[in-house]
Amino acid sequence: MKTVKCDLCDHEAQGETFEAWIQALKPHYGEAHADVMSDSTKTEADMMNWMAENKARFDAA
Repeated sequence: MKTVKCDLCDHEAQGETFEAWIQALKPHYGEAHADVMSDSTKTEADMMNWMAENKARFDAA
């Protein structure tokens, strides 16, 4: 089980896999960072970059 902080604040989420960590982080992101989640200027490429950066952070933990 890995514990990794949110990329935007100090909240921590746990998961056995990157996918499980994302699922654990989703409720926090939806509440604390709703503005980011609803930002209509974000593209598919932005989402893919977020996934790649955070997978690297998860893998390094």
